[in-house]
Amino acid sequence: MDRMDENMLETIELRIKRQKDAGSEPYWEEFRIPYMPNMNVITLLQEIQRNPVNAQGVKTTPVSWDCSCLEEVCGSCTMVINGRVRQSCSALVDQLEQPILLEPMRKFPVIRDLVVNRSRMFEALKRVRAWIEIDGTYDLGPGPRKSQGDQEKMYLFSRCMTCGCCVDACPQFNPNTEFIGASALGQAYLFNQNPIGRTEKEARLRSLMGEGGIQECGNAQNCLQVCPKDIPLTRGIASLNRDTVFQAFKDLLWR
Repeated sequence: MDRMDENMLETIELRIKRQKDAGSEPYWEEFRIPYMPNMNVITLLQEIQRNPVNAQGVKTTPVSWDCSCLEEVCGSCTMVINGRVRQSCSALVDQLEQPILLEPMRKFPVIRDLVVNRSRMFEALKRVRAWIEIDGTYDLGPGPRKSQGDQEKMYLFSRCMTCGCCVDACPQFNPNTEFIGASALGQAYLFNQNPIGRTEKEARLRSLMGEGGIQECGNAQNCLQVCPKDIPLTRGIASLNRDTVFQAFKDLLWR
């Protein structure tokens, strides 16, 4: 069934892919959680934490997972739910098919249960210099004015939570490649549009021209399908493609 009639349900069937630690083999464990209206996946995990007993009535260990804001702002509660990567705080039980299947993200090393190590994403942000070179110790005065249209374009990309949905769904982002992923490319585009961040534009573009850079994007556009903030990532990547080509010619001429 696609949607659940809350008047007919008494329990929620839940299957979780668990793993004790990074070196252990994964296994599935089933749970049955008493149904309540307006539950989300985080509520289910909290119920297991409160009473860690599986569907067979055997006491088990509480499930490990990440979460913080519970408002789809921080991006930390990302996991694979019924085969689709998304935020568990906004995944409403009434809209999910049962049994609900929970798995850790597939492109990152598992730390424990649903907790993964996403440091590769943050290293990618360092590579593209996703910051503005200013220490804030003195007043620089008003910056250049940006049109309303430019501000709206930048705002779309500023909503990125570094949640990992885009890279988890990307076929080019995997342990066998160095591809930095759509999230880092989107932030490179954002900071290149910033009037002050633009001072580092050439350095960012050169960082994208090396191994694992923008040339490894296969334009699968899976990132657009799973981004919880509807960020037009491929638009930013297309712009970066043009800029890196111009930068390559510029570097060649000035060599």
